[in-house]
Amino acid sequence: MILPFAVDNLFLPGKAWKLSDDFAIKTEDLTKAYRSFWGRRKVLALNKLNVVIKKGEIFGLLGPNGSGKTTTLKLLLGLIFPTAGRAYILGKPTDDVAVKNRVGFLPEESCFYRFLNADETLDFYGQLFRIPRKERKLRIDRLLKRVGLEFARKRPLKQYSKGMLRRIGIAQALINDPDLIILDEPTSGLDPIGTKETKDLIVELKAQGKTVLLCSHLLSDVQDICDRVAIIDKGELQISGTIGELLSSKDIVELLIRNLSKETIGEVEMFIQEKQGEVVSIKNPSGTLEDLFLKIVHERRETGWDKSEMSD
Repeated sequence: MILPFAVDNLFLPGKAWKLSDDFAIKTEDLTKAYRSFWGRRKVLALNKLNVVIKKGEIFGLLGPNGSGKTTTLKLLLGLIFPTAGRAYILGKPTDDVAVKNRVGFLPEESCFYRFLNADETLDFYGQLFRIPRKERKLRIDRLLKRVGLEFARKRPLKQYSKGMLRRIGIAQALINDPDLIILDEPTSGLDPIGTKETKDLIVELKAQGKTVLLCSHLLSDVQDICDRVAIIDKGELQISGTIGELLSSKDIVELLIRNLSKETIGEVEMFIQEKQGEVVSIKNPSGTLEDLFLKIVHERRETGWDKSEMSD
């Protein structure tokens, strides 16, 4: 049984946070190098990443396996420290402890206490954020309704399917009413209905003024809901911009014509003015985000140039 997300506001009214700048995330030459197993050389996982994510937008971070996405998320969350460069979230350095209360995170793989039920799980995370008991209960009720798990709230998580665990993970990421939500593969394991509901939820979070950083291998999902995207490969930023900017083909013009019979279509190029056909639109055709992603990655692979390693 899958219940639809509720349409009312998820969180209780409260005092809004005042952000000190117009960005939610900003990196300045963010770099992370790891020592190899024997410590003889360094492996450059992230190389001088410069990205600005505006408040209130949905931003997609894309890259193949091993591209540096996970390293980037760990640096932003303060789980690891940069070798060089700086990063800020919500106007504060990533090592600022207080700012963590304003961040929600859904990892690619959630590790829950599987003997707890949904109520107990969310209550546990609510206590970590020191949310008062009465408010915790209200938030839990709203969240479970929102992610469609009211019917299974007393069921131990060990009995949950992969899709249900993903839903409770999304609820966990929102229990503290965060200003910034970082979602790593949020639709993984969800059926088409759950995927649609999750994308709708992300869009509504944006409407509430929240910022969402989305990592996903499902490029169609990213293309559907993201305002801007960045593609990284081998630790380096390859391209970034709005979906429209990245997918528009500037060197090709597409004509959409109507009021011409099949017999005259073949003569359009020479006789369009003579036949007085109506030009409905002239625009640059767009490809798909998947096409762009594969093109960039394949071009990098074909060059054979690998800057992911550097010597001392």
